[in-house]
Amino acid sequence: MKKIPFFLLVGALFANSLLTPAPRPVSAQAQTERPVVLCLPGVYPNDPGDCVPAGPSSYLGELAQHGILLPMPAMASTPVDPDLGRVPFRYGEVRNNNAPVYGTLEDAMRNRPRDAVRRMVGDFMWISYADERVVDGKRYFNIGPNAWMTGNDITRLGVLPQGRALIFERTPAHAFGWALPYWVPEPLQTKRTPGTAVKDYTGRILNLYEIVPLLGEELVGEELWVRVGPEEWAPKRYIARVLPNSTPPAGVEGGRWIEINLLEQTLMAYDNYQLVFATIIASGIDPFWTRPGLFQIFSKLETTPMTGATTADRSDAYYLEDVPWTMYYDGAIAIHGAYWRAKMGFVQSHGCVNMAIADAHWLFKWAVEGDWVYVWDPSGKTPTDPSLYGPGGY
Repeated sequence: MKKIPFFLLVGALFANSLLTPAPRPVSAQAQTERPVVLCLPGVYPNDPGDCVPAGPSSYLGELAQHGILLPMPAMASTPVDPDLGRVPFRYGEVRNNNAPVYGTLEDAMRNRPRDAVRRMVGDFMWISYADERVVDGKRYFNIGPNAWMTGNDITRLGVLPQGRALIFERTPAHAFGWALPYWVPEPLQTKRTPGTAVKDYTGRILNLYEIVPLLGEELVGEELWVRVGPEEWAPKRYIARVLPNSTPPAGVEGGRWIEINLLEQTLMAYDNYQLVFATIIASGIDPFWTRPGLFQIFSKLETTPMTGATTADRSDAYYLEDVPWTMYYDGAIAIHGAYWRAKMGFVQSHGCVNMAIADAHWLFKWAVEGDWVYVWDPSGKTPTDPSLYGPGGY
């Protein structure tokens, strides 16, 4: 092998040192610096160490502190079967007090008051009818055996109120409610912050009976606001809330009961300590309050008439035929379907707990005599003095 002269090797090394820059000394600050890496979006309760939980992770972490996890878990629920709202009756409202009832269609066609076999007397009257006839452009209703009324005295009920209940596989992870913007002069918009001081409306409209999650609440002045989304708030007075509580009320034996919340105008059914059913109701208006207390269902009737009066002169007499899916639990007070209620979610009855027919039908099939019924008013405004309560009604 040919040898390279020593002076040539030294010269080559010297030239290479001129072409290759010498390494710079590393400062202590540079040694401790690391590239900034954002964590993947998520909730990090502890310092992850190898990333910074900023940006989306910071926002998700802030929501998690309020119990809000995104994406929000869906409630394991289904709406009540609308077929449960079917009944083998047609209904009509008697619009004239002292309206005549005739024994035959021919007498009704003649419409001579002296031929009446009886009269419909009351302040609030509804009939069911099996048949109707139109003769010479005039309508007549067969409201029972040997009982006919003229169309002048009856207003037919059209579509029955739709059921609003939800059926649950298990108790939902958070509270929820139905939007009831009955008295809002304008469409009910959500706000980014609670209160009315800042007009930071989101543009989202809450429609009647829309179901919303309840993710927190805040009292602003004297108005309670509820959080219906990560950055959305609405006044509580327009929401009928369901606040699940799987602990039985005092006195309830076992894990099965019905809870009626008079403040929220909601009804819940629990089975094996799990929420299985919830809906909106209409309970008693002042002075016909629905009495708070613990009761038991003692009678179930698929249909029944309801009639009565609370005044001596019977000026407020009521008469209702074929009230469906009735469950008596407090004397004459019952949970039942109310075909005459166009809207639910606010007090309006004479003491009974009114529900849409489909909702009442589901509960009727589920309930048994002896089931507990717990009625309460979280506000404490409903009187509890027994002397204030009469027999009640519809």
